Amino acid sequence: MDATFPKSERLCGKTAVEALFEQGKSMQAGCLRCRYLRRGEGENASRVVISVPKRHFKRAVKRNLLKRRIRESYRRQKSLLENATDLLFVYTSREVLPYEAVYEDMTRILEALR
Repeated sequence: MDATFPKSERLCGKTAVEALFEQGKSMQAGCLRCRYLRRGEGENASRVVISVPKRHFKRAVKRNLLKRRIRESYRRQKSLLENATDLLFVYTSREVLPYEAVYEDMTRILEALR
C-alpha cells in the first residue's frame, strides 16, 4: 500500500459524516479520540476526517500543526488497517504534544481497529 494521502482517502460529504456520527463507534487512546464505521467489502480504501477543536487552540497555526502531525502519523501507518473504514480523529489534549506522542496514540488506535 502506498504511503500517500490522496483526496480519495479523505472523507467528504454531509451524508457520510452524518452516518459516521449516527452509526459509528468510538474509542480513545491518549490524545486522540477516534470515531469509526466499517464499510462494505467492495470498498478498497479507508477515508479519514481530522479535527482539532478551536475551543482548545485559538491560533490556527497550532491547529494546523496538530492536523499535520495527525495526518502524517496516519499516512505512515494506514497499512495497519485491513478493512475499508470511515474514520474521524479528534485531538483531545489541551497541550501541543510532540509528533512521537501522536504517532504512538495513532498506532494504538489502528492496532485496535484491526
